[in-house]
Amino acid sequence: MRHRSGGRVGEQQRQGIQRQTNGLDAVDFFNVLTDPELLAVTEAYLPEHRERLYPPTETLSMFLKQVLEEDGSCQKAVNDWATRRARDGLSVASVNTGAYCRARGRLPVDMVMGLTRHVADQLSRQAQPGWRWRGRKVKVVDGTGISMPDTRENQFCYPQPSSQAEGVGFPLARLTGVVCLSTGVLLDAAIGRSSGKQSSELDLFRGMVGALSDGDVLLADALYANYWTIAMLQAAGVDVVCEQHGSRDTDFRCGQSLGRRDHVVSWPKPKARPAWMTPEQYTAFADQIRMREVKVGGRILVTTLLNPRRVPKAELSRLYARRWNIELDLRNIKTTLGMDVLSCRTPEMVRKELWVYLLAYNLIRLLMAQAACNAGVHPRELSFKHTVQIAVAWLSQPNLTGVKQELLRLIAQLRVGNRPGRIEPRARKRRPKSYPWLKAPRDQARQRLSRRAYRLAA
Repeated sequence: MRHRSGGRVGEQQRQGIQRQTNGLDAVDFFNVLTDPELLAVTEAYLPEHRERLYPPTETLSMFLKQVLEEDGSCQKAVNDWATRRARDGLSVASVNTGAYCRARGRLPVDMVMGLTRHVADQLSRQAQPGWRWRGRKVKVVDGTGISMPDTRENQFCYPQPSSQAEGVGFPLARLTGVVCLSTGVLLDAAIGRSSGKQSSELDLFRGMVGALSDGDVLLADALYANYWTIAMLQAAGVDVVCEQHGSRDTDFRCGQSLGRRDHVVSWPKPKARPAWMTPEQYTAFADQIRMREVKVGGRILVTTLLNPRRVPKAELSRLYARRWNIELDLRNIKTTLGMDVLSCRTPEMVRKELWVYLLAYNLIRLLMAQAACNAGVHPRELSFKHTVQIAVAWLSQPNLTGVKQELLRLIAQLRVGNRPGRIEPRARKRRPKSYPWLKAPRDQARQRLSRRAYRLAA
């Protein structure tokens, strides 16, 4: 039997999906967060499929379980699936991973991307007004690197750094994301090569400007303190707060003085047109933009918030200090969830695996926001790792999946410490094992070991 999605969701199709989701006891987003709106979004993205052992909804659920658990292997996912079927009195033909891996390959990446953005939009709309900064939504942008298996296909799409010798490095992708400061939810993300033309963090960010709305405030590091990015955001009604770029001189004797080391200056439009910009786009930009530059807290900040009475420079310093939250969010995605090194061996599956991680991250953030709302606290006061651990443990018990309010109460019990101005060195105390670095392709290293063993035996 085949199902085709598209158009208006029929009641019969909706009931069919609901039966599938009700039958899942895995750690899946349907058991935690299903509502009619999310169900309709899921149905809209479902591909044409037959009734298989791994329908799209269960495949996505199992994929999510992989990224939430410490053992994220396909074999573990299939073993759990077989255990559930045996417990429910259903047959288990095989525990080989081939059928499940093929089912993951059939999942449309647009479905995962759409669900990720839908959860983010849902949380953004439901966020408490008191979580905002001066009544405005603040969003943060930053980039990071993602490693993956060393295959020919991955190397072609995401080449390894030029500093690494051929055969001993790993493909590296660049990920740029926009995060909501209040809730920590990831609003949008883009992936590209780690080097080369049109693959910089700013290039990826330009494709995500739609994640920002009129009236938003964007927090960013010094990379974003350039004329083109700020002028583009100003045209969209978005204010910017970022650190001054090291290549730009700041002279507080110039411009309109607003106070001690606080002034407004004009940034002229650069005469050189960037390669990514058309002549028509270049002409449309203003000849200059007015920027406020302040020195506070040992750093120079630049912003489009020009009124010192409405936003004193001390307030700008406190706001910019909260930019560090995106560093913690990226650490939660890469270290807590384990996305630092992906496991898929083709670029298509790498992209899909990446978005499944981001969907899982957003679903955890949605749980945290619901728990914070019930407890009357800010979502940033709750522990991400604690939420992952207790959600995985709680939802793996089929008799507890319906007691959601108790789950939210337990999530809100553990708070993170308030450590303003915390400084930690990026260094490890525990020394690694004294194995030499692999400086030749693994096949060549094996051959050398074989020849050496043969000589010793002779």
